[in-house]
Amino acid sequence: MPDTPLKSRAADAAAGCYHCGEPVPASASWPVDIDGVIHSMCCPGCAAVAQTIVDLGQASYYRDRSAFAASANKADNADNVDNASLAPPALQLYDNADPRFARDEHTREATFAVEGIRCAACVWLIEHRLARLPGVEAAQLNVATERLYVRWRQDNCTPGDILAALHAIGYAAYPYDAGRHQVQQRQSARTLGRQLFVAGLAMMQVMMYVAPAYMSNGDGTLDPAMASLMQWASLLLTIPAVTYSALPFWRGALASLRARTLGMDVPVALGIAAAFGASVVATVRGTGAVWFDSVTMFIFLLLCSRWYELRARRRAGAALERLHHALPAAATLLAHYPDSRGATLVRAAALQVDDVIMIKPGEAVAADCVVVNGSTSLDLSLLSGESASVPKELGEALPGGAINAGAVVLARVTRRAQDSTMSNLVKLIDRAGQGKPRIALWADRVAAWFVAGLLLFATCAFGFWAWHDGNLLRAWPIAIAVLVVSCPCALSLATPTALAAATDRLLRGGVLVTGAQTLETLHRATHVVFDKTGTLTHGRPVLQATVPLGAMRASFCLQVAAALDAGSAHPLARAIVAAAVEAGGGRREDWHPDAIGEVPGCGIEAVLHNRRYRLRSAAFVAGIAGMALPPPSAGTAGAAAITQSTGLAPAHEVADGATPVYLGAEGQWLACLQLHDGLREDAQATVDYFRRAGKTVVLLSGDHDVLARRVGDQLGIGITVGGYLPEEKLAFVKQLQMKGAVVAMVGDGINDAAVLSAADVSFAMGEGAALAQAHADAVLLCGRLGAVVDSARVAARTMGVIRQNLAWASVYNVVAIPAAALGLLNPWLAGVGMAASSAVVVANALRLRRVGRET
Repeated sequence: MPDTPLKSRAADAAAGCYHCGEPVPASASWPVDIDGVIHSMCCPGCAAVAQTIVDLGQASYYRDRSAFAASANKADNADNVDNASLAPPALQLYDNADPRFARDEHTREATFAVEGIRCAACVWLIEHRLARLPGVEAAQLNVATERLYVRWRQDNCTPGDILAALHAIGYAAYPYDAGRHQVQQRQSARTLGRQLFVAGLAMMQVMMYVAPAYMSNGDGTLDPAMASLMQWASLLLTIPAVTYSALPFWRGALASLRARTLGMDVPVALGIAAAFGASVVATVRGTGAVWFDSVTMFIFLLLCSRWYELRARRRAGAALERLHHALPAAATLLAHYPDSRGATLVRAAALQVDDVIMIKPGEAVAADCVVVNGSTSLDLSLLSGESASVPKELGEALPGGAINAGAVVLARVTRRAQDSTMSNLVKLIDRAGQGKPRIALWADRVAAWFVAGLLLFATCAFGFWAWHDGNLLRAWPIAIAVLVVSCPCALSLATPTALAAATDRLLRGGVLVTGAQTLETLHRATHVVFDKTGTLTHGRPVLQATVPLGAMRASFCLQVAAALDAGSAHPLARAIVAAAVEAGGGRREDWHPDAIGEVPGCGIEAVLHNRRYRLRSAAFVAGIAGMALPPPSAGTAGAAAITQSTGLAPAHEVADGATPVYLGAEGQWLACLQLHDGLREDAQATVDYFRRAGKTVVLLSGDHDVLARRVGDQLGIGITVGGYLPEEKLAFVKQLQMKGAVVAMVGDGINDAAVLSAADVSFAMGEGAALAQAHADAVLLCGRLGAVVDSARVAARTMGVIRQNLAWASVYNVVAIPAAALGLLNPWLAGVGMAASSAVVVANALRLRRVGRET
């Protein structure tokens, strides 16, 4: 339909849809708040597009447009229609892709919230419909959080195409917003509750009318006129259940047929229609069997199952949703601080770096910031799983998303809300739903073929009994029972519900799972590879000594090293800067290195006061300082090892367990800074657990080989490799994989990003570099190395539960369907079996939320 001329706002609101201008149905409208004014839309598609435009902050589109948009109703009648006109240019540019996760400049990705998710059948249907859309590369719907991740090629697809495709099969979608999504979830829960109430009331009333017929058992004590009256009363009472309570099944089946697929609601809808239709015919004719009681009971029991499933899914994804709701929408800005403390309430998204905000007790920190006035304590339970409050003093950092559990403080913003710690975690959470384990994909494929096979089997059962007995009254209820008793949803629910419950359990324990295959692969891992610094050790080394190697004083060398390390996130760099601050009152502020560059795994090179310096490993510093060192003052095991690994003769003793950091200038060795980093308290228990589990434990470190071997020997690790550069670590892991090993990697820091990405499954310490976390399949937010053991235990339990669920669903269907085909189950009993089957699968999966910490 061509765009129509724009009318005035008042006339538009009265006469038609505010988005496309089409007439608004008298029975219902879909309201959208635009610039504080409620406008009616003609259909869910227009409402979804309009709400998306508003959510993106592009409401000016409606003020500036010169014509109505094309009608979304076109999507109902054509699959290949150009849907770009459904959304304005602002929406076409929509892209919430994190650059860390982007594939290339031609690819776009977004996370949508989808309204109307009823069960696993909806997930299957939506994913299959979008998979057929040109340009869509991936579409995964997380059944626990009801969020849809889509990746598409921008030259072949637009967000308008995606919204229209969903609208065509009966679903409305919009860019994910935690607040709106929560409101939508409450509304859908209330709707399902009303449908359940109507079905239950109808079932009880119908049972009252059919009870006399059951008790008389055809002995003639029930007057035929009275029996007919009761059948008509049962018919009238069943109509609300069929037309209102059963709406989810009708809509699901219709959506499947629109998408030219056989969804899991199809046999359910056919069963209801067959039983109700035959009962109506029997009632009108005054002869034949009626199953109004079976119809109402089946609808009620299946809705009970879906109600339980809905609560279970949302309970399983509760921890993930809490993180989405953790960041506040507003913040208290002190625009003229310190001249004035006048406060203004502003949107959190509007905060800029160096803004000063006030954080009141009980409020969430709106963005990453630093305390500039006052002191308090923070509740970091959402970020790390740790319930104890953490004190924060002047100058200390406050992560976005933490709760102020103490006094009022003023803080200066260091990173915008969109880039805060909590926002980055939310992005990692979104990545968790971008894919499915292999076992889940297998279950989906089986469920898809299952429906087609079931319909064929029901038809064969009907044909056989009609031929065998020559009586359709015998064949019809058997066919209905076959359709009703099957439970393809149990197959599709078996894996996602268990994974959602396990993910919730781990997140509450401080482990954020971001990869679809994480738990499945961890359970299969044959080798567990640990980094040393920041992983097996605390990653908070302390400077023990600064040993001059030339004429420069130790204090001067420390200040130079601190100037070079000031911008580095490496744990050794932080220790050197902290020691310089403590020793000299702070790093020299007038020392600003030029041409500074960091070589991962080697060190830092910079020009300071027209002189080139290098800092970190002996081999790296030797590149400008020369290969000859003054003769050693003493020979220790550490010194000898360094001599052997670098070919250099150290002029100093390296203390036991210390990590040496060398400083040199052009043609001169300046100093050796010795740092010590202690083992984590749970390192020994973690290594022992994996050894007892039959895994091969490997220590793979970039530190000197002698230091790595000392830690390996202390922990009883059989394979220890030290002195490896990032590319050598990567080659080591790939070599293990070529030999058939399934490698789990635990690391920390920017040097581990490549090997974390290459490992089959990887864990990044929560205090490590953001790049390492972005490449890992799980992040240990709690900072406990023992959380890897928790993850392994949960992974083992999860795979066990998934296998139990799949076995139960398979055995149930194999037993129940033939039993129904043999006439051993009537329709109402078949309905009980189907509802119970889904409930068993969900209840078994929820047990994973109670797996305790044992480390």
